[in-house]
Amino acid sequence: MRNKYEQMSLFDTYKSVCASMEEDKPKLFRLLDEHIDWDCLIPARFYMAFYLNTGRPRKYPLVAFLKSLVLQKIFGYVNDSVLLVTLRHSREMRRFCGFSKVPDAAKLTRFKQDFLPYIMEVFERLVELTEPICRAMDAELADCLIYDTTGIESYVAENNPKFFSLKLRQAKFMAKTNPDTDPYRAVYGLLPDCAAANTAVKQQYINGHFCYAQKAGLLTNGLGIVRHIAFFDEDFQKSHPEILVEKRTDNPDADKEIGDSRTLLPVLRDFGGKHPALRYSTFLGDAAFDSYDTYRALLKEFGFTRAVIPMNCRNTASRHDALLDDFGIPLCPHDEAQLKFQGVCGGKNRSKRLKFVCPETVTVRTASGVSLRCTCENPCTPSKYGRCVYIYPDADLRLYPGILRGSSEWSELYAKRTAVERSIGSFKYVLGVEQRKTFNPLTTKADLFLAGIVQLLCVVLADVLCQRSLFRRIRSLTA
Repeated sequence: MRNKYEQMSLFDTYKSVCASMEEDKPKLFRLLDEHIDWDCLIPARFYMAFYLNTGRPRKYPLVAFLKSLVLQKIFGYVNDSVLLVTLRHSREMRRFCGFSKVPDAAKLTRFKQDFLPYIMEVFERLVELTEPICRAMDAELADCLIYDTTGIESYVAENNPKFFSLKLRQAKFMAKTNPDTDPYRAVYGLLPDCAAANTAVKQQYINGHFCYAQKAGLLTNGLGIVRHIAFFDEDFQKSHPEILVEKRTDNPDADKEIGDSRTLLPVLRDFGGKHPALRYSTFLGDAAFDSYDTYRALLKEFGFTRAVIPMNCRNTASRHDALLDDFGIPLCPHDEAQLKFQGVCGGKNRSKRLKFVCPETVTVRTASGVSLRCTCENPCTPSKYGRCVYIYPDADLRLYPGILRGSSEWSELYAKRTAVERSIGSFKYVLGVEQRKTFNPLTTKADLFLAGIVQLLCVVLADVLCQRSLFRRIRSLTA
């Protein structure tokens, strides 16, 4: 008969206490501890810079700072004070981060500003780590690269609606003395180029409204997972002096397109320098990037096979050819019907060309094999074969950017471009980058890269938990 009284050793007691503490740990903390190797993500240079001999030991560990800032983005805490209050009242959160004592808000800010280059290195490591995961999720979408720009509005007086109302009243007063003046166009010239509190906060025209923001560019794949972040600060402008930053027209829409198109190639070069092993076959962008030089660089210099960019009517001086429509498809000279795309021709010793035939042409079998015959009642050529037109895409990369414009494949691919806009919206509004009350460029830049780190950590967790559909929803993943 078994004795109901059993003697417990000190080791058994220790195991029971550890098990109860592990069971009480929130699911988010448990997942991050089990599946994220923070020591591998943090480069050795980061440790050396943080623990550099300063005359006294560090009270707060490096990993503790990084974990707390990651949690701030996950929970959507806009203010540092909310994060610190939560740390003071949550023993589990302090234990997860590794804080024996809660730091003040100034230490969090100094950490972001002093160690920004190393935070960027953590982000770059996660980009390399998540690339094979993205390929396993969807190889076709992971092979696409999408670029878009955005502005992070800063906490400055110029973003107060009263400031713009004052400038508008001034423009309307000017219009009274000069009836030919449009006050809503004149106010664009009255707005200062930068904020008075910080010259790095520039005047921007974003989503149909004027604001003072710090501009950045994001590269994502077709899944919307960030691959590169470029912050257009003074360092970026010094390394790329060819970019024009001053106003060139009196049209804010045109100025925005000029800025976006000029940043694309420098951003791609920087991305290639940081990740030389990453290759993508398809580029997606909006009409702001529609220019002959852009297509040539994308298809020749960067090795993309397709550039899915809609045409901007302002960049088209005249019709390319009387027998071509706006998508570059040849037309019948009689009724201007589109010719039928037959396929791609060319070989080792012949230039690549696109073959178009009459839409009334059918395939028939003859004694010598298979041939084409035109069945049109009013043929435009005496040839039995029917009208046949060859287009050499290398002669006009803008009209033939590796994919036929107007085709169903074109439409399906371009629909994926919104993935970058969803990622930008997630960074700004879900992860709290937009609502941060700061105008310091270093703090804003660190917050943007921390948001990218959180998104990539979510991809890693979604992969190990076999819930890849939640790769951009970390709160649902850990609920």
